[in-house]
Amino acid sequence: MNNVIIVAGGKGLRMGGDFPKQFIAVDSIPILIRTIDSFYNFDNRIKIIVVLPESYIEHWQRMCKGYGFSIKHDVVEGGETRFDSVKNGLSLVEEGWVAVHDAVRPFASKQLIGECFHQATIHQAVIPVIEVVDSMREISGENESRIVDRANFHLVQTPQVFESGLLKKAYEQPYNNSFTDDASVVEAYGHRVHLVQGERNNIKITTPFDLTLADVIAKIK
Repeated sequence: MNNVIIVAGGKGLRMGGDFPKQFIAVDSIPILIRTIDSFYNFDNRIKIIVVLPESYIEHWQRMCKGYGFSIKHDVVEGGETRFDSVKNGLSLVEEGWVAVHDAVRPFASKQLIGECFHQATIHQAVIPVIEVVDSMREISGENESRIVDRANFHLVQTPQVFESGLLKKAYEQPYNNSFTDDASVVEAYGHRVHLVQGERNNIKITTPFDLTLADVIAKIK
């Protein structure tokens, strides 16, 4: 069975306000609704688990009613960290394959989601990445830096897809500050992560500029 944990614990601080960015509308549709739609369009039988701050669960329920949004999903209370939030979501995951996805990445295509799930059946742990196109420098001190080869670096996206038993075991580890995403948790557990090609349109909406870009993408999709 396919599962997805949509992590929507952000508070929207980089948007310049205190309203969670996952509830902001892009071309008249809230970001979180768009994100859920993406996975439902990939597999209308997928088990959808949304992790939200406890203080916004009622707001989300009202929003669903207001937009007539009826795609079946479970809501789980988020934790103190992203690690805790995903762990809470895993409590509802059924056997099979589980994607973990940022709620504020509403434009992951059906093809990308499908490729990540497919490759997970082979490699058990899969993440999408894209190439770095800008020059990069490593900062080593207040006024020290050096150029680095951008070919050695990739930007990580979601959905990150795993065999569900593997991810649950990995999340039994104690929390570590080095856990920046699910792949880092699985690697710390000792399992290699396989890379697949991500998508430029699969942006993470975290700033006002991202929101402007998202409006453009939504209109051309």
